[in-house]
Amino acid sequence: MSEQPGRPVLTDLEVGAVLFERTYAVDRGRLVRYAGASGDFNPIHYNDRFAKEVGLPGVIAHGMATMGLAGSAVVDWAGDPGVVTEYGVRFTRPVEVPDPGHAEVAVVGKVGEVDLAAGSVRVDLTVTSGGVTVLAKAQATVRLA
Repeated sequence: MSEQPGRPVLTDLEVGAVLFERTYAVDRGRLVRYAGASGDFNPIHYNDRFAKEVGLPGVIAHGMATMGLAGSAVVDWAGDPGVVTEYGVRFTRPVEVPDPGHAEVAVVGKVGEVDLAAGSVRVDLTVTSGGVTVLAKAQATVRLA
């Protein structure tokens, strides 16, 4: 099988190596677009008063939107969404989205494990906002062979 240009090569990867770093701006406009696409119109994602009434510091991003941003970083690195065979996270803290302005979600992907027999790499993700981890146990398995 020939290598595709620009795609990662399994045998070039070493456990612990940083594969990518991405930062995403999350503003209220992104929340509105995500709500429309997902059908999740919970007011905690757009109404500060309501969010505070239920004990939140203010409007928060949809957890699945945050998960999607981290997943898109993996796909961008891999070059093909079809090679991501597993992906999972645990939600630990919400991403607070100010108005005006935006929150930043930082995603760092590192090699967690290389499985030459299976032709895959486990990508361990560190996902933070404001210096706080917002997704834990974030991992993706990517088939590269």
